[in-house]
Amino acid sequence: AMNLSIPFAKTGLPILIGTALLTLSSHGQPDPQWMAHDRERPLPPVVTPGQPGAQTPSSTAPSDAVVLFDGNNLSQWCSIDGSPTEWKLVDGAMECVKGSGYIRTLRNFGDCQLHIEWSAPVPPEGQGQGRGNSGVFFGGTRYEIQVLDCHENTTYADGSAGSIYGQYPPLVNAALPAGEWQTYDIIFTAPRFSDCGKLISPARMTALHNGVLVQHESELTGPTAWIGRAPYSAHPSKQPISLQDHGNPVRFRNIWVRELGPASKPEFTLPDALLDRYAGAYSFDHGGPVKVTRAPDGLLELSFSGFTM
Repeated sequence: AMNLSIPFAKTGLPILIGTALLTLSSHGQPDPQWMAHDRERPLPPVVTPGQPGAQTPSSTAPSDAVVLFDGNNLSQWCSIDGSPTEWKLVDGAMECVKGSGYIRTLRNFGDCQLHIEWSAPVPPEGQGQGRGNSGVFFGGTRYEIQVLDCHENTTYADGSAGSIYGQYPPLVNAALPAGEWQTYDIIFTAPRFSDCGKLISPARMTALHNGVLVQHESELTGPTAWIGRAPYSAHPSKQPISLQDHGNPVRFRNIWVRELGPASKPEFTLPDALLDRYAGAYSFDHGGPVKVTRAPDGLLELSFSGFTM
């Protein structure tokens, strides 16, 4: 991954202060710079609502959304390493191809509202976790909302459709039969870390499954996993959104996302092969040598004059 807009160190304090104010105002504390009912306070931007269409492909995204898939192509998606995906287009949906691996967005997202529609394969095959299994991940492949055919299919609670996998079961089972289109509307708040990598605030998710609330401001204990509960490790707030290949031909369509919080420049995760090409030693006529390396988290590190960034 590579953050294409790298701030200078001197901007860190305002960013941290801004983050703190955003956190306060986002969790029950009114913005202190405005009086109650202040008529000078900027009004919310006008957005054209999308039109719902769970069982028909007619639903539209809000006017301020980033459309990630509209049924025409997979141009916003790639394999985890950045290479072209092997998932396929089928009747205006994208279908998971067994063994092809997870796919992710080219663009990175932090706090966001995600809408995604999915359909488990028919006829239903398998049982438990082996039936219509996939997942929607935030933070790259860290934080999962489970996708599973849970209509008359028993499995463990925190692996059910709408669960935060391995941590929080859904409040209810709102699953429809296999073959019917189902909707997830997810509000994701990315975790925040200090400059030294200490967790400031955990990731949170609120989710609706087919319009029914199944997660309400659930605080994640760390990355989701099949076994165990790993602690948080620091990472950039903005990361790709990913979909899981669990071996079942689950289909997805009508995927859009709205970024939340202050407007910011788009960030992208570049292909591993491209980032590897940047690694090496560079020299300049009017400066010392510069070394570019791949960091353990996949980012590029620049080292020069005793500094690393």
